[in-house]
This record gives sequence, structure tokens and C-alpha cells, in this order.
Amino acid sequence: MTEIVTRFLDLVALVSLPALGVFLRVGSAMALLPVFGERVVPARVRLTLALCFTAIVAPAVSDGFARAATTPGLPLWLGAEVLAGLLIGIMVRLYTLALQTAGAIIAQSTSLSQILGNAVAEPAPAIGHLLLIAGLALATLTDLHVQVASVFIQSYGAIPAGTLPTASATYDWVLPLFLQSFALAFALAAPFVIASLIYNIVMGVINRAMPQLMVSFVGAPAITFGGLLLLALITPLLLEIWNDALTQVLSAPFGGAP
Repeated sequence: MTEIVTRFLDLVALVSLPALGVFLRVGSAMALLPVFGERVVPARVRLTLALCFTAIVAPAVSDGFARAATTPGLPLWLGAEVLAGLLIGIMVRLYTLALQTAGAIIAQSTSLSQILGNAVAEPAPAIGHLLLIAGLALATLTDLHVQVASVFIQSYGAIPAGTLPTASATYDWVLPLFLQSFALAFALAAPFVIASLIYNIVMGVINRAMPQLMVSFVGAPAITFGGLLLLALITPLLLEIWNDALTQVLSAPFGGAP
């Protein structure tokens, strides 16, 4: 009887441990992932999404948990899963920061940085919030959930179950994404920065030619209207460029960002 109970417990461990390990990795990443981990998403919804992703990912990676039932340092083993999930969430979140950074640069360049600055969960210029929400909506419509599930499955090849990523591997994964996120942000905001530079040069020339003219009263409405017009014209292109970059990163997050 004791032998039967022991075998039953071993079987339960072999079945439940992969699900628990995947849930810890997915659940910790869910706190940082774009769309799924936003502050406006209720905690119950995030928990449900974590369970759904666990049900999708666990069958594909259960082989990596085969020896976990006999691992003596099981708490440390499960803690490594939490840290791996946080790393995945940070890596994906870096590309959403590109939209927020671009929005801040655009707002500052077009004198719109104070409009509705504190009307969102995280204080930010309205343009940055608009770009972020539009970008996340576009990513969701282009199968972000499928790409995220693929990232979780790929993560077990780069970070095996129960192991911590090395410092050099983390450096190789995160730093390129960090640099490319800021490069993408500046590239998205470049048209507005160029337009602002031209505007300031023109205003300087006019001020030198007509010192008695209050160029600030004339130029402020012009740069605001021009910035809004330029934003309306090129926002679809900016979002498409950002979404393409995000898709390429999610297709090979651990193999070096494109």
C-alpha cells in the first residue's frame, strides 16, 4: 500500500510540477508584459490570462521538468522560474517604452508636453499616452497573444527550467533591446524634432528681422497646429514601424534582436 501511495505521489509531482513551474514563469512575466500587464487590467483578469497561457505552454515544455521532482533545492528551483519570468517581461516591456519615449520627445518638440499630463495612471504627455494605447491595440490585433506564447516556449530553450540566466547571457539579451528601444524612439520622433528645429530657425530669423514683433505669440499657435497636423498624418506609419520592430523582436527574443 505504501508503495502504491508513493508511486501516486510521484505521478502527481510529475504532472503538477510542470504546470506550477510554467505558471510561476508566466505569472511573474504577466506583471510586466504589454497589454496583459497594464495597470488598468484588473488582477483577476491577469490571473485568468496567466492560467490560460500556462495551459498553452505547459504541454510544450513538460519534458524539461522531468527531473525536477527529485531536485532537493525545490524552493530555489521555483524561485528561478519567477526570476526568469520577470526577465522575459522586462525584455518585452522595453519595446513599449520606445513609444512612451517617442511621445515625450514629440510633446516636448511641439510644445504639447503639459496637455493632459496627469490624466493617466502614469504621468506622461498626452501624445505619449495616445501612441502607447494605439500601439498596444495594434499589437493585440496582430496576434500579440500568439507571439507571447511563442516567447514563453522559446524561453525554455534559452533558460532551462529551474536555472538562472547567467550575467553574460542577460547582458547579451537585455542591452541590445535597451539600445534599440531608445534608437527606435528617437527615429519615431525624428520628423517632429526636425520640424521643431526648422520652426525655431525661422522664428529666430524673423525675430532678428523684426525685433518689434512678438514672435512667441505668432509662433506658439503655429508649432502647436503643425505638430498636431503632422501627428495626424504620420501616426499610422509610426505605429506600423513600431509594430514591425516588436514582431521581429518577439520572433527571436533570445537570439539577438534584429
